[in-house]
Amino acid sequence: MLVPSIFSNNFVDDIFDDVFPFGAYNVPAADNRVAMNTDVKEFDDRYELEFELPGFKKEDIQAELKDGYLIVNAKHQDNKDEKGKDGKYIRKERYYGSYQRSFYVGNGVTQDDIKGGFENGILTLTVPKKEAKPAVEEKKYISIEG
Repeated sequence: MLVPSIFSNNFVDDIFDDVFPFGAYNVPAADNRVAMNTDVKEFDDRYELEFELPGFKKEDIQAELKDGYLIVNAKHQDNKDEKGKDGKYIRKERYYGSYQRSFYVGNGVTQDDIKGGFENGILTLTVPKKEAKPAVEEKKYISIEG
């Protein structure tokens, strides 16, 4: 069914998806609502974050800890060329995109504390619960002249 472009991200994609339904997953690549969906589980001693990254490779993903924030970046580049029997293009797609999510995990967590794994398009990061170490107050004396 054709829907006016105000209800969709890309009117042209809607037309081609209706005329040429090539797959069950016809979501425009620019639709960030389906990218990096994240589940956060809480345990007594840790948090477990699961990021959905279908179609990504382990090499496409980078996780870092900066100023108490866990930052996950994923960059993806994909080319899909489909040709008919006589060599005419039926559909030609290219996808380039990057996604980023960040979560505050606290200043007490270090990079070595976080464990990660990637399997079947799911990135799993385990972050321990740690209290932030209070900064030691340094006494500074004011010189008194006289």
